[in-house]
Amino acid sequence: MNTKGLEATALSVRSLSMDAIQKANSGHPGLPLGCAELAAVLYGEIMKHNPKNSKWADRDRFILSAGHGSMLLYSILHLCGYNVSLDDLKTFRQIGSCCAGHPEFGITDGVEATGGPLGQGFAMAVGMAVAETMLAAKFNTSDFTVVDHYTYTLLGEGCLMEGVTSEASSFAGKMKLGKLIAFYDQNKISIDGSTDITFDEDVEKRYQSYGWQVLKGSMYNMVEIISLVEQAKKDERPSLIMLKSTIGQGAPTVEGSAKAHGAPLGAEGIAAAKSNLNIPSDAEFYISKDAKDYFAEKASVFANANAEWDKIFAEYTKKYPEKRAEWDAFFAGKPQANNALPQYAIGESLATRNASGAALNVMAQRYKNLVGGSADLQGPNVAALKGEEPYTPENRAGRYIHFGIREFAMAAISNGIQLHGGFRAFCATFMVFSDYLRPALRLSALMQQPVVYVFTHDSIYVGEDGPTHQPVETIAALRAIPNIKLIRPGDAEETAVAWEIAMETTDAPSCLALTRQNLTVYEKDDPDWRNTARCGAYIVKKGSDSPDITVVASGSEVNLALEAAKLVSNKTIRIVSVIDRETFIRQPKEIKDAIVAPNSRVVAAEAGISMGWEYFAKPEDIFAINRFGESGPGSKVAEYLGYTAENLAKIIAK
Repeated sequence: MNTKGLEATALSVRSLSMDAIQKANSGHPGLPLGCAELAAVLYGEIMKHNPKNSKWADRDRFILSAGHGSMLLYSILHLCGYNVSLDDLKTFRQIGSCCAGHPEFGITDGVEATGGPLGQGFAMAVGMAVAETMLAAKFNTSDFTVVDHYTYTLLGEGCLMEGVTSEASSFAGKMKLGKLIAFYDQNKISIDGSTDITFDEDVEKRYQSYGWQVLKGSMYNMVEIISLVEQAKKDERPSLIMLKSTIGQGAPTVEGSAKAHGAPLGAEGIAAAKSNLNIPSDAEFYISKDAKDYFAEKASVFANANAEWDKIFAEYTKKYPEKRAEWDAFFAGKPQANNALPQYAIGESLATRNASGAALNVMAQRYKNLVGGSADLQGPNVAALKGEEPYTPENRAGRYIHFGIREFAMAAISNGIQLHGGFRAFCATFMVFSDYLRPALRLSALMQQPVVYVFTHDSIYVGEDGPTHQPVETIAALRAIPNIKLIRPGDAEETAVAWEIAMETTDAPSCLALTRQNLTVYEKDDPDWRNTARCGAYIVKKGSDSPDITVVASGSEVNLALEAAKLVSNKTIRIVSVIDRETFIRQPKEIKDAIVAPNSRVVAAEAGISMGWEYFAKPEDIFAINRFGESGPGSKVAEYLGYTAENLAKIIAK
């Protein structure tokens, strides 16, 4: 171990971080200053990675869960040779820079996940560790180990206080994810001051109770950190390495205080820090020559490790060409079969959650890399993968994941599985509980990760569970998130197509809004409706070329609209199924006009709040539910609220 080179690297991380934050006049210097040694030893000695090939499939992963300390990550990525330039560091937190305020997946070479909302990076690391075990079980053979890497994450007290970390830690311990190693930056400081004012639990006992191995050391003893990691690797349990540290280490004006957390050091603080650390006072963005020399020597080590794996993988490919073909399909996200979708007869009645379960299993046959599960609602969500075993510590080849009642962690873990590569992730719960996982869904959208979210029990027709479980406002809230596909099919046939659309979508998460109650399969006047539906809407009942009324409806309300239209005899009525409202709104005018007759009065129907439907109809022509529901059988609740075909017919007939 080149101690001199590592110490120079830690010094350079501190120098680059404090100057970048000072230049931006914004940022969080405390963590980069406090954890510089960990960054140096992790990227220099511990991790298996190749900065010149940041997408190497068998690389170790590192996720900065404490994403406010982003300059720690950017600095070390630059120093060890990733495509993060010194000019990039100098534009930290500026528009167009790849060095954003918090790490963002897809814009910065070497950044594995979008970290920032505390705790989510940790939970995504859990997902990556799950994916590693699944991939190893699928592709390793008795004579070739082509998947064998670790997942590392750095978290602080803030992450530990967030509930998602508790959920994900409990799951990781139960699943014995021994290749997950978390470093705890134990500096006992948060924005408001000492963490003692809000956080004095015994973290060691907490993690031991989760089923983790807990190790302890100093953030500033790099030899010890290496030893602790080696010890962690010998245990089948995930490991939490608690490293006592000092926030703002090396900066005398803020060291050890909350002042180091969220503001630049200032000119006086920079000068004091550089004097204390023996950095030339007139040098901005100083990098020690010893650090440059260290990583110049390491470049061949990194490249050789990658080359050795490439050699083994080539031999593996030669001996197991069918496995290599499957590997390529897994990582490309391509279907490996073309199993037919379920067929339904006109007039057949079933809940779209049941139709979703059937379509899910077809997708699992087409896409062998489709994995996921439910938050303890496999039956109600109809999310079982038939013929597939569950994922357990004893069976890493299982494709169905029992997430437990941990909606937030479930979604964040699914993000991690998706980000890892090789798999397509889905997860399921009741729609009303999407509020528990919304921050992770938002990151799915921000990172453009095509996780499929199965949300059942999508309206007041949930019934007896009452207003706590009737998501009247939830669909609108989901649609409000940019870059998600909210797909609400109106019958079983549409549900099968919805799953196809979701699996074809590769740059956004898809949310399937599905019913508990049975819906009748209806006849479709558009002969090419399966393709038209990909525009977000299509004509179910044409009425005429120039109808008096166009009713735009989604999900269960398409059936309601068809029923209501029968009650209005003096008008020509077109019924449009709006399967994906936001996608339809984005279509060119000629497509929208071909589906929603431009000269007709438009009535909109959805069993939820009216928000957003104003795009199509006047407020008095929106048949919605702008209040919470009631407890009772679903049909009785609808009747009590006046949400009936008769009342929709009155609006149509006006």
